Amino acid sequence: MLRAAGVGIGDEVVIPAFGNVDVAEAVILAGALPVFADIDPVTYCLDASAVEAAVTPRTAAVVVVHRFGRPANMGRLLGVGERHGLLVLQEGESEVPYDEVAQRRQRAAYLDGKLRGVRTPDGGDGHTYQQYVVRVPGNGRPDRDAFARAVRGRGVECRVPVKTPVHRLPEFRRCVSLPETERAADETLALPVDASLTKRDMQRIVAACNALGGLLQPAF
Repeated sequence: MLRAAGVGIGDEVVIPAFGNVDVAEAVILAGALPVFADIDPVTYCLDASAVEAAVTPRTAAVVVVHRFGRPANMGRLLGVGERHGLLVLQEGESEVPYDEVAQRRQRAAYLDGKLRGVRTPDGGDGHTYQQYVVRVPGNGRPDRDAFARAVRGRGVECRVPVKTPVHRLPEFRRCVSLPETERAADETLALPVDASLTKRDMQRIVAACNALGGLLQPAF
């Protein structure tokens, strides 16, 4: 899409660092330079104000990546594109089958009501819960990672959704301030919310997480 739009050598493309490296690689393959902007802490997608701050005379496009089943604020991001004459492209993650969305939302609502000591996701804007991502508050990565190990030790599968932001990788390393991206990378953890989970499975997830509440600061 970037090449088809004429984006190439000498151009800059604003993208998130919170996520997979694929988008940054696509920008490089088009001959352009990836420029990283910070994310919104609620949606985990590009923050419109951060995108606007990253725009330079060389900026040609913005690539918005929707995260975890919750869409970005496209109204504000498209507004930035219109003000600066930029191409705004959207990249989605693998979609949840339509017939599973209601079940995932039901399981997410159960977790929202039962979990203690973690910050549950915001379910606004038609969240489909492609992943159910909580935040483990504390002093950074050791707290989240210790929590994840303990939860796995209690038989509950969980995963760190973004282990290393792209701007920390050697091939894309940038000296750029992305505080929300850094915080999200250090605190986020994806818990199971699949439609196949039984009520007993859900109870096991809650029991495993809530048993660790003493390791954490109070959620806020």
